[in-house]
Amino acid sequence: MKMNNPENNRNNSMFKLNGVNYLIPFILVTTLFALWGFANDITNPMVAAFKNILLISNFESSLVQFAFYGGYCLMAIPAAIFIKKFTYKKGILVGLGLYCIGCILFIPAGNAMAFWAFLLAYFVMTCGLAFLETTSNPYILSMGPEETSTRRLNFAQAFNPIGSLTGMLIAKEFILARLDKATEAERTLMQTANPDALAAIQQSDLDTVSGPYLMLGCVVFIFFIIFAIAKLPKVVSPDKNSASSTAATFKRLINNHRYVWSVIAQTFYVGVQIMVWTFIIQYAEKELGMSKSTAQGYNMIAMGIFVTSRFVCTFLLKYIKPSILLLVLAIGGAFFTLCTIFIHGMTGLYCLIAISACMSLMFPTIYGIALKGLGDDAKLASAGLILAIGGGCLMPPLQGFLIDKAVWFEAFSSVRISFVLPLICFIVIAYFGYWVKKKEN
Repeated sequence: MKMNNPENNRNNSMFKLNGVNYLIPFILVTTLFALWGFANDITNPMVAAFKNILLISNFESSLVQFAFYGGYCLMAIPAAIFIKKFTYKKGILVGLGLYCIGCILFIPAGNAMAFWAFLLAYFVMTCGLAFLETTSNPYILSMGPEETSTRRLNFAQAFNPIGSLTGMLIAKEFILARLDKATEAERTLMQTANPDALAAIQQSDLDTVSGPYLMLGCVVFIFFIIFAIAKLPKVVSPDKNSASSTAATFKRLINNHRYVWSVIAQTFYVGVQIMVWTFIIQYAEKELGMSKSTAQGYNMIAMGIFVTSRFVCTFLLKYIKPSILLLVLAIGGAFFTLCTIFIHGMTGLYCLIAISACMSLMFPTIYGIALKGLGDDAKLASAGLILAIGGGCLMPPLQGFLIDKAVWFEAFSSVRISFVLPLICFIVIAYFGYWVKKKEN
């Protein structure tokens, strides 16, 4: 006779609450995490691509990221208000709809050869991503008992970097590798010598950029149909204040020290993530003389380590409190960042890559800590944590400024000195983990 395994019962209970089984809805919503991870990392290389294609300045090409993260900043709070008034399912459908429209807008943008039109497409697309993230994260937290909510979110978030890796591969193989090989200097000469030939190259390159986004739009539309048909259970919160006004909810959240500290910690985490992954290439180029393509390979290794570490850390959460694991990993991240600053050569690069293992747990864990016990307020509270994604775009330019200007010590290159900023971020996150641990005790 087959014995019942208590461990299996505990795992199954992660997705059961008040007699409702959330396993199938959990699987469906988890696919969205990979979907927005794909969008994030197919877009990052486009900053350099647009600069070369359209012969624009570094500042102008960086507006791609400004438009991308601007959608998160503008739409996070409206998305939270929307799902508070309606349902998680409707929030997901709005997000997928805007995501799909933004992808389709790449076709007229490419035909018009207008950079502003691409920026508009990115903005609309990330307005949809803001809806998806603001909706999906608290929905995952609510799909089972509260004591397993952080573990559930970590597991769902583990599929985000899988989408990111896929996006990086698509950008490398189907966009960057297929662009015309003419250099920026050669294109500049063609502006006066043969403008018609340049226009033809630019049109071909922009079509190459637009193609994968159109295919992505088709995939997103399929997901829209699936979610429109799917029966997603409504989450009914036992919170007595669930019917209260938005203003009252904001007041409660502002007075909630744990939530406010979580938003601050999340801002620093997103900042350190973007800085580390952005400047691996610059570190490899300037410190080791690698080409961009070779350096990008190390960036993908870092992402692979990030994915693996996410699954390992999710398993460890069964035995270790989230706040304690967050504190340990933040200290580990600070240690590897110090090694990146003080150790030269390949060892320094390996330490920089190793930082990704320490970052893997942070976003969903901070998210879970922030929303724990908030009941229906979590719908609005998630907006602040999504706003933190937009705040992260402020820190990489500061690190870039340090790379340009930091020549204080002859013993250290400006690239290595610039990693003082990620170090500060890890110190803030470590303090947050310690503070939460102390409050729990």
